[in-house]
Amino acid sequence: MSTLQLTKTKMRQGIWEGIITDAGPDTPQITVTHAGLPVEGVNLTHDDKADHWLISVPVPPEAVADGVQMLVISDQATDQRIGHVTLIADEVLTDGLRAEVELLRAELDMLKRAFRRHCLETM
Repeated sequence: MSTLQLTKTKMRQGIWEGIITDAGPDTPQITVTHAGLPVEGVNLTHDDKADHWLISVPVPPEAVADGVQMLVISDQATDQRIGHVTLIADEVLTDGLRAEVELLRAELDMLKRAFRRHCLETM
């Protein structure tokens, strides 16, 4: 199992950035894939003061598409996944989000009725 820890810091202008800890002084062997293909341009730099590695991953143009797209970040030395970047666009959000909001509203209405009934019964 990989001992590397990956923490997202930001995503801006098509570049996803994070911090890799527990790698030690040696450059971690990181691979990033999208749809099973390697992502080019991944950059690792060591921050000597903080003793961690900074990773930047350019989001490939083919990952910007309708639906859910995922970039998988793996430790090549152990062949273990240490993180991922999920991109969600367009119609996938609309139906799922609406359904979730409707369920939450229904549950909230049910709780309000039960609470009101409880208040009336305990008075």
